[in-house]
Amino acid sequence: MPTRSRIGKSRSGVAEMAAEPARVAIVGTGNIGTDLMEKILRSDGLELAMFAGIDPNSAGIARAIEHGVDVSTEGIDGVLAMTRPVDFVFEATSASVHRANAGRYADAGLKVIDLTPAKLGPSVVPALGMPDLEAVPNVNMITCGGQATVPMVGAVSSVTPVHYAEIVSAISSLSAGPGTRQNIDEFTVTTAGALESVGGAESGKAIIILNPADPPVLMRNTVHCTIDPSADHDLIEAAVHKMAATVQGYVPGYRLVAGPEFDERGETVSIFLEVTGSADFLPDYAGNLDIMTAAAVAVGEQLAVFAQSAGGHA
Repeated sequence: MPTRSRIGKSRSGVAEMAAEPARVAIVGTGNIGTDLMEKILRSDGLELAMFAGIDPNSAGIARAIEHGVDVSTEGIDGVLAMTRPVDFVFEATSASVHRANAGRYADAGLKVIDLTPAKLGPSVVPALGMPDLEAVPNVNMITCGGQATVPMVGAVSSVTPVHYAEIVSAISSLSAGPGTRQNIDEFTVTTAGALESVGGAESGKAIIILNPADPPVLMRNTVHCTIDPSADHDLIEAAVHKMAATVQGYVPGYRLVAGPEFDERGETVSIFLEVTGSADFLPDYAGNLDIMTAAAVAVGEQLAVFAQSAGGHA
């Protein structure tokens, strides 16, 4: 198994590290689950006890075996059958599978960090704070587009009301696996909801584009916010740059490309972002995977701290 090492402040960039790592499992051995595995194996705050899926021939299972990680091809059944229970589970399947699994996790008393857009629990963006998660059984990581753009909407709304937020996330089609493609409808609904509930917009809309360009393009995100013309542009610019630095604390490849830019009437602010992946599993164009899994690890490390301070399981 790879040697653990800290990355940045505490691998998450937003949470202190627990004295002892939390035991965790991943369900879902596709692109997201496998990329997540690589990051957890580098975390001081998390110990990967099980990597579970349903395809014995998946590249993720083979990679986990190479790393010396215990694997199961029985999906959730493999996790629930573990002799020593884990503290919590990362679900990296699909929205429909997570909806089917959620009740069984709850019956087993297992907390879940959900990397699908099923939205069965509160939406969380590490850069915008993670309060009271120790009491929440199901934490939703929104979507890749949500993790990239909601922080920017939150930055603008911290200065002035955001009447409407619209985001466009463009990702390489090669980085969109079967789970991502199955979740397209949920992506738009869940991301739009998070622009409002987490980002603070009065209303929101989300659009995703799968770009078939060859060579593959990096993940690019555009954020448009409708604001009051009297809003202080300097304060908005400062808030946006500060938020970009916060996200970079746990997603090093996150970059503010341009903006904030204001229209002539001062009613719209536009922000342009790019995410380069860390190439843990897929090449660096898969920033959409990287931002989701990095954010999930940040939340997991914070839950481990909560568990330690409470003297029990997360």
